[in-house]
Amino acid sequence: MSASGLAISTERLRKVFGDKVAVGGLTLDVRRGEVFGFLGPNGAGKSTSVKMLLGLVKPTGGAGEILGQPIGHRETRTRIGFLPEHFRFYDWLTSQELLRLHGQLCGISAESLRRRIPLLLETVGLAPQAGKQLRHFSKGMLQRIGLAQALINEPDVLFLDEPTSGLDPVGRRLVRDIIKAQRDRGATVFLNSHLLSEVEVTCDRVAFIQAGEVIEIRDVSSFEENRNKVLIRVESISDETLEGLCTWASHIAREGNRLMVTLKSLDLAPRLLRYLVERGTEVFEFTPQRLSLEDRFLEILGVDQGL
Repeated sequence: MSASGLAISTERLRKVFGDKVAVGGLTLDVRRGEVFGFLGPNGAGKSTSVKMLLGLVKPTGGAGEILGQPIGHRETRTRIGFLPEHFRFYDWLTSQELLRLHGQLCGISAESLRRRIPLLLETVGLAPQAGKQLRHFSKGMLQRIGLAQALINEPDVLFLDEPTSGLDPVGRRLVRDIIKAQRDRGATVFLNSHLLSEVEVTCDRVAFIQAGEVIEIRDVSSFEENRNKVLIRVESISDETLEGLCTWASHIAREGNRLMVTLKSLDLAPRLLRYLVERGTEVFEFTPQRLSLEDRFLEILGVDQGL
């Protein structure tokens, strides 16, 4: 893909604080117009990586570009929106005053702000609180106004760090709708969230990182295709029958009368079921398992998921 098709590109981006290596060498490409998930355990270097991309922290080594310009490029930063995980707004301001302030910092004209602010407050469900001071907001309401300020400049690249933190199911649905709307208008969304179920239904691709290095990048759609496990619940099964399952299975985990069988191919599932029935095994459950984003995340961390 040509550079013009990339919103974010890094090559061995590195950050060291004294003796601590916060980011070992981040290399990734994020396409324009996609929702990109950035996942990793606590301490993996996610926040430091985002701060380097935003130009808030100077890299120790490596290189990176945002929208075709080196990270930290002044004009490019006006095309970026950012919702940090831990934000502190001036709580004596009202919703509309906060958005006006951030809009002015972005160089947006007063006339444009007069049109844009009411629309944004409506988008995040805070129109009735336009004149309310932030000190009287709940955590969920603050999260919503934070999202609105990240959108005030209609950014080409939107960085969202835990955007659904503190939100109820209705609020999380609203955030998903906003992210989809940003993608539909051609913006790139760089999403960091611990709610993997939200990431899975929102993102186009995800990167798994450890120690500030990319371990794997996957299309989210590939998780739907990777369904080679079958959960089987039986009354009982003989050792001979269990051994015979190896004809179709590459791995079998057993816990009492429950078996988690990893098939060599999901196409073999009907044959395996027929084999069990023909051997006189009473089968009470036979359920193909979908490999979820959470499953893969735990696999990368080396966490035993059992049955």
